[in-house]
This record gives sequence, C-alpha cells and structure tokens, in this order.
Amino acid sequence: MQSQNISDIIEAYLKKILADSEQIEIRRSEIAKLFNCVPSQINYVINTRFTEQRGYVVNSKRGGGGYIRIVKVQFLHDRDFLEALIGSVEDRISQADTLAIIQKLYDEQILSQKEGNLVLAMLNAQTLAVNDKQLEEQLRARMLIAVLERLRYEIK
Repeated sequence: MQSQNISDIIEAYLKKILADSEQIEIRRSEIAKLFNCVPSQINYVINTRFTEQRGYVVNSKRGGGGYIRIVKVQFLHDRDFLEALIGSVEDRISQADTLAIIQKLYDEQILSQKEGNLVLAMLNAQTLAVNDKQLEEQLRARMLIAVLERLRYEIK
C-alpha cells in the first residue's frame, strides 16, 4: 500500500471541506497545527494544488486576523472556444475585430447583451483615448485578452 505524503493529506482534507461548500476560509497556523507541520507547508499545498487551472481561486489576508480563502470555480463547457478566441487576439486588435469577438460571445450566450455592451464601452477608442493608433490597439488587445481569460471560469 502506497503511503500519502503530508501535502496529499492536507489537500484531501481541504477538498473534503470544499465538497460541502463552494468556498472556505482557513487560518494557515491552525491547519499547520492540525497536521503538525510548518505553516509554509500549507502555503505549498495552496500554491500548487489550488490553482485557477485546477478550478480554484485563492485570496489571502495577512496579519493577526488573516485568512486564506479558497473558492471553487466552475469552468465553462466551451473552454476550447474561449482559448481559441484568446489565441486569435494577437498583440493588437482593431475596434471592428473586437466587436466581432464580443458579438460571437453574445451569440454563444457567454455574454449577455448588457455585458457585451459594457465590454465594448471599455474597449472603445474614445474610452481608451490614445492618440497613437498602434498603442490603442495594443491596449485593447491586452484588455480583451484579460476579459477572455476571466470568462474561462465562473465563480459559483
């Protein structure tokens, strides 16, 4: 029988708690005491086993009343679609191409009409207010990629 290491045990414990709840708040020192390990071991588990790629968002607050909050995220069914869109946005994108992408997100029911309009307003040339067309398109591309990456998952 293969024995589990402490990281596997801590991960299993936290996932068991998360099975009953969509998010948990823990104190690093309390979990370390529970498993008789150093607090940095808890950091290691959180940083390697509870990543966005694995379906979690982690927030923390340091200090006396500090905590680590782990939230389960729900991946969208058509993740490949969003990844393809991200791959299609190069280092620059025109306002017209941005409109086409937002329209596609609306057509696929990933964005509501209101959400799409908000994103378009944010990426509009007048909002960006940059006199250099190349810089405007670079900013638009970075912001659109950030939106698309965020859409790859939804917090439950």
